Amino acid sequence: MNFHDQNPYTSTRLPVFARNAVSTSHPLAAQAGLRMMWQGGNAVDASIAAAAVLTVTEPVSNGLGSDAFCILWDGQQLHGLNASGQAPQAWTPAYFQSKYGSAVTTPPQRGMDSVTIPGAVAAWVALSERFGKLPFEDLLQPAIEIAERGYLLPVVVQQKWAAATPELQSLPGFAQSFLPWGRAPRMGELFKFPAAARGLRLIAQSKGQAFYSGEIAQALARFSNDNGGSHRVSDFAQFKPEWVTPLAKNYRQHTLHEIPPNGQGIAAQVALGILDHFDLASLPVDGVASQHLQIEAMKLAFADVYRFVAERGAMEVSSEQMLDSAYLAQRAKLIDLHRAQSFGAGNPVKGGTVYLTAADENGMMVSFIQSNYMGFGSGCVEPTYGISLQNRGHGFSVSTDTPNQANLVAPGKRPFHTIIPAFLSQGGQPVMSFGVMGGNMQPQGHLQTLVRMLDHQQNPQAACDAPRWRFNQGLEINVESSMNPHTVQGLKDLGHQIDVINDSYQDFGAGQFIWRVGQPQVEGYMVASDPRRDGLAAGF
Repeated sequence: MNFHDQNPYTSTRLPVFARNAVSTSHPLAAQAGLRMMWQGGNAVDASIAAAAVLTVTEPVSNGLGSDAFCILWDGQQLHGLNASGQAPQAWTPAYFQSKYGSAVTTPPQRGMDSVTIPGAVAAWVALSERFGKLPFEDLLQPAIEIAERGYLLPVVVQQKWAAATPELQSLPGFAQSFLPWGRAPRMGELFKFPAAARGLRLIAQSKGQAFYSGEIAQALARFSNDNGGSHRVSDFAQFKPEWVTPLAKNYRQHTLHEIPPNGQGIAAQVALGILDHFDLASLPVDGVASQHLQIEAMKLAFADVYRFVAERGAMEVSSEQMLDSAYLAQRAKLIDLHRAQSFGAGNPVKGGTVYLTAADENGMMVSFIQSNYMGFGSGCVEPTYGISLQNRGHGFSVSTDTPNQANLVAPGKRPFHTIIPAFLSQGGQPVMSFGVMGGNMQPQGHLQTLVRMLDHQQNPQAACDAPRWRFNQGLEINVESSMNPHTVQGLKDLGHQIDVINDSYQDFGAGQFIWRVGQPQVEGYMVASDPRRDGLAAGF
């Protein structure tokens, strides 16, 4: 790919070029990953170390009680890992209706009844055992050191920490863990997390066993029961991450790979499959026509995803049916070039998050994402070991009146999930490991950045820096305040209902990108990190 060397967008960042690289949303995490590679580790070792550090340095987005997904190229082939959590055995529609009333449609957003069994720690262990080079205990040492000695609060994390405090300060363990002076830390203040250091050390020493069947599992079960939850040690002990084959969809002589459902990565593939029927390269990259087509394709994709996607065994249509080329050609015909529309689901032929990426000079590339879902997740933090718990259970339905019955809560079931790592290949060879954080912004970010790179030859940092839009529902979209006012007005003229937003973190996600240079030998990597976070692209 011959990228343009100009970046037309306001940014203080340039692509980084290196033979070994890590890109994360916090500088200390990127440095921890490089430290592992300096010690002889590979990209998997670097990713685990970075992920562990992020649980400490970016608790607004993830924690030791997160879920995780991964796509990795081992030098020969792609592998996918689904480490999303399952519902406790006590969870049924009747369980929630008896506690919250017959009119309830989803589990609560916060509290222990929003927490499924966390999978991130199991993901670290599984990746290390199968692909890592260094001892697992070594990988968590940077995170332990940072939790014990503390770190100075950066700008973006501090802003989100303070914003979340009023809602969450009364939830179990939150103030004890995250309000050390009775308030959120200020920018530049030293935050220490000794409980998390204790938890990380026990996880490191036991290779995760303590988290799922030992002391931490017991502490989590007690904490749940003391605070209105129903989690048992047996729920944790039964959890196992799943190795999966990533889905593939071709676009512009490249192939986009996503983890199959229960995640929403297929939304990006559906939208790109629709856009494959339009000549985007002939349109101005930031013009009205290009942005309109992308928005409408994304709407069509979400209409199907929200109707059909759930845990694979419960879906009434398959991923392959949703990605069928003939079906997507029919969906493409629904787009009107001259007006915005609100789409319903089609009829396929029936048969708060952190993202990081790492790559090494031997060709291993890792696309990894972990999340507590909404800011600080459930808001519940087990205080002995500093386990900040996700609220992924809120993604279930508990009512039989909802359109997507496949996502109805059940014991041991996984909910609809938003976090999605991504990978790009060409001719069976790796091209880019990448991801964009931020709820339903994630497939939208995949779509927008890939169109910029593949249709318009913008380099990964420029594609990352460019202004974004975000589809919400119906005709409603948000756009960044940096978007060209003429483009914004043109979209309004087509009927899009637009809200211009200044808060890029909250609404437009943040990405990390590693683009491989050289085939078949690795010459190096072009690395980008999103300016919407405190992140860093680093390498050597």
